[in-house]
Amino acid sequence: MTADAHIPLPTRVHAFGDDVLGDHDAVALATLVRDGAVTPEELAAAAVARAERVEELAAVAYRSYAEPLLPTERAGAFYGVPSFVKDNTDVAGMPTNQGTAAFRARPARAHSGYTRQFLSTGLTVLGKSAMPEFGFNATSETPHLAPTRNPWHTGYSVGGSSGGAAALVAAGVVPIAHGNDGGGSIRIPAACAGLVGLKPTRGRHVVSGLARSLPVDIVSEGVLTRTVRDTAAYTAAAERYRRNPALPPVGRVDGPPSRRMRIALVLDNLAGPVPAGPTRDAVERVARTLEACGHSVEPVPLPFDATIESAFLHYWGLLAAAITTTGRFLDRRFDARRVDDLTAGLRAFFLRRALHAPLTLYRLRAAAATYEQALGPYDAALLPTLGHTTPPLGHLSPTVPFDELLDRLRAYVCFTPINNITGTPAITVPAGLTDAGLPIGVQFAATRGSERTLLELAYLVESERPFPRVDR
Repeated sequence: MTADAHIPLPTRVHAFGDDVLGDHDAVALATLVRDGAVTPEELAAAAVARAERVEELAAVAYRSYAEPLLPTERAGAFYGVPSFVKDNTDVAGMPTNQGTAAFRARPARAHSGYTRQFLSTGLTVLGKSAMPEFGFNATSETPHLAPTRNPWHTGYSVGGSSGGAAALVAAGVVPIAHGNDGGGSIRIPAACAGLVGLKPTRGRHVVSGLARSLPVDIVSEGVLTRTVRDTAAYTAAAERYRRNPALPPVGRVDGPPSRRMRIALVLDNLAGPVPAGPTRDAVERVARTLEACGHSVEPVPLPFDATIESAFLHYWGLLAAAITTTGRFLDRRFDARRVDDLTAGLRAFFLRRALHAPLTLYRLRAAAATYEQALGPYDAALLPTLGHTTPPLGHLSPTVPFDELLDRLRAYVCFTPINNITGTPAITVPAGLTDAGLPIGVQFAATRGSERTLLELAYLVESERPFPRVDR
């Protein structure tokens, strides 16, 4: 389903209002709960009322409004703050439908390992957020459901695959929501919706579900937020539940960097230089901001050629083939004939090249050393999040013929997968609006374990270039 040109659609939709949620971020709401000014039940009720006001965004996959999953421990940093979990992650008592029509899931019997880490922060779960089928698409559109719409303009995509989470946070329903990122799936919707989206280092958080069995684990868990301090506070809270001893601790990050940093500026993708226009302008504005704050910014070429893109696409197809072949392990009623055309096309794409799978895995595993060598001399890299601005609904729909859709996705998602392949962290922050009033995101990326540096740089951008909000 795509936007119908014959139906007038409001440019912006949001749920901000004069209730107990106000325009607070998650840190502020948790403080109100601790001070006794508001209860978790009152916050949950207000968030439910807001969600019902913006149902046209089609951002919720499963509602647990009558029986929200309230926190049992008061010690969590976000005790009592309402949120949603993405519909590819098990929450006990809620179905995990993966955005597909190929089966109808029964309620999960237990929380996933990552869900337990998420809940340890004290968040209240109101349900599941919408996503495209199996998280394969960069827009949250499926053939069997209404598309998830962008609160900034409901005729446009809100990105994917954590698109429902992005719409709920940007529209003010909740201040923080779970997402995961296997090729940009936190950062893409964060860029589309004017949010902060951190893709952590591989292994930073608990690994659960499909990611545990991947030959190359490209998936990282995280959250989407409206403020850098919420993302920083969540990272610290999740680390208190479980810290990976193989990575340097992040700890609590409270502001911009105090030291001078050396930043690599990347304005080329695999197809060549980013053309003049809003995306390039946004990156260059942030580069000038960094320089004005005393940091060094140096143009650096992308350290990869087209073979890495081919390897990622082949691996993407391998995952689609694996899911459609083993789908009965997800649910015994799984019907592979009902997957959407993107999943089916990716599966066929892989099968035509199945003999190349060993070379694909070798190239993906070797990419980390190339990346670390290129970025080793720098504290971080600054680059676009996406190849172009947010497209209208329908542009990336799974109903678009597969070869055409693949070309469109390659042009759009040309920067984010590198950090999934290499297991390195990256963060998207808002960097302005297009003439049509749609957000533009830029990324900072770094070497393994450098989340602290990325959060400091995100704070710097937020302080120097305050983030736009959909209700202002």
